[in-house]
Amino acid sequence: MTLEVPHPAATTPPPDAAAVEAAARRLAGVATRTPLQPSARWSAATGARVRLKREDLQVVRSYKLRGAYNLIAQLSAGERARGVVTASAGNHAQGVAHACATLRVRGRVYVPRTTPRQKRDRIRALGGEFVETVVLGDTYDDAAAAAARDAVETGATVVPAFDDPRTLTGQGTVAVEVVEQLAELGEAPPDVLVVPVGGGGLLAGVLTWVRERHPGVRVVGVEPAGAPSMAAALAAGRPVRLEEVDSFVDGASVRRVGDVTHAVVAGAPVELVTVPEGAICVEMLAMYQTDGIIAEPAGALATAALAEAVRVEPGQSVVCVVSGGNNDLSRYAEVVERALVHEGRKHYFLVEFPQEPGALRRFLDEVLGPDDDITLFEYVKRSNRETGPALVGIEIPARDDLPALLERMAAAPPSFERISAAEPLYRYLL
Repeated sequence: MTLEVPHPAATTPPPDAAAVEAAARRLAGVATRTPLQPSARWSAATGARVRLKREDLQVVRSYKLRGAYNLIAQLSAGERARGVVTASAGNHAQGVAHACATLRVRGRVYVPRTTPRQKRDRIRALGGEFVETVVLGDTYDDAAAAAARDAVETGATVVPAFDDPRTLTGQGTVAVEVVEQLAELGEAPPDVLVVPVGGGGLLAGVLTWVRERHPGVRVVGVEPAGAPSMAAALAAGRPVRLEEVDSFVDGASVRRVGDVTHAVVAGAPVELVTVPEGAICVEMLAMYQTDGIIAEPAGALATAALAEAVRVEPGQSVVCVVSGGNNDLSRYAEVVERALVHEGRKHYFLVEFPQEPGALRRFLDEVLGPDDDITLFEYVKRSNRETGPALVGIEIPARDDLPALLERMAAAPPSFERISAAEPLYRYLL
C-alpha cells in the first residue's frame, strides 16, 4: 500500500538565508549557543587555526534539536492540536521529544525494537508527558512506515529528520552562530567550514545561509565511506537508494538523502569527501584521550577528514562541526578494534597447529616479536586429526612490523592463512 503523505516541499517555501536567520531568532533561548572551541591538536597538525563547533554540548547532545524545534514551532494551532509524529532511533527523536515538551505539543516517536533501552529512556525523559514512544518492527524502515500510517490516519504532522525546508533551515543556524562567534573574536567568517553529512539536512542548511551571506567560505561535506548517499545522489542527478550501507556511523548512515536536501546541495558550490569508518574510530579515540571529548561516530566525521581527505593551508581559519555526542560507551571496544585494524596494527589468521604438546609454546617463541600481543585465540582440539585450526588475532606495535611477522610465520612449522577484510569470517570478527 502506498501512503499519500504530502511532501513538505509542496507546501513550504524553498529555503533561503532569511529563513535560516528567522530560525535563529526562533531558537534563541531554546537551543544552547554551543562553544566554538580551539583545537590545539588539529591546529598543530595542520598549521591552520582549527576550531570545533561543539554541538555535542547541545541540550540534547546533538544539533538535531535545531531542526525539530524550528519545524514544530511554525505549526498552526490546528496542526499543533493534531500533534506530530516521527520515526527515529537516535538524535532526531531526542530533538523532537525536547521540542514537544518545550512547546507543549503532543508527539509520537516510533522506534524499532533494536533501539537500545537507554535511548528509549532518554526520549521518554526529554519528552515527558507530551511524547509517547512506540516500539514497533525490527528496522528503521518498519518504524518509518508505521509513522507514515499514523500521520495519514490521525492527521499528525510528520517531522522529518532532514528532508523538510523547516528542518534544514533550523539546522543551518549552526553556521550563523559560527560566524557570529568569530565576529565576537574580531575575526572574519571561516575560510573552511567542514560539516558531517548523513541525509544532508545540516549541509543543506549551512549552504542555504552561507552561499547568500558569505559565498567566499569553502564548505566541505564529509560522508562515511560506507554510506556515501549524497555523493551517489549528485552523481545520478537525483536521490538514489544505496543497496548496502555500513551502519557503524549510525548518525550519518542514510540509504537515501532527501529530495529537498539534494536539491539544495546540487545547486550550491560544495566539496564532498568520504572517510573510512576505521579512520573515524581513530579520531574518536584521539578526541577522547587527547581532547576530552566523547563524540559519537558521526560527531568525529568532520575532524577525521582533516587527516587526509580535506587539505587546508597553514594560517587558514577552519571550523569543524562536532555534530553529536550520544555515544554508547559499550561501543568503545568495537571502536578500538576498528581503529587498530585501520592503522594496520591488528591482524587475524587461521593457524593449523600440530596437535601435540608444546606446539603453542613454539609458536609463541618463534613467531611473536617482543612487543607483539595475541588478542584472540580460539581453538578446539580434534583428537582424530594431526592438526587443528586456531583463530588467532595478533596486535603489532606499528603497520611497518607486519612484513617481519609474516616472514616469521612463513618460516615456522604451522601453516597459516591470513583473513582478509573481504572474507565473510571477517565480518564475524568486526
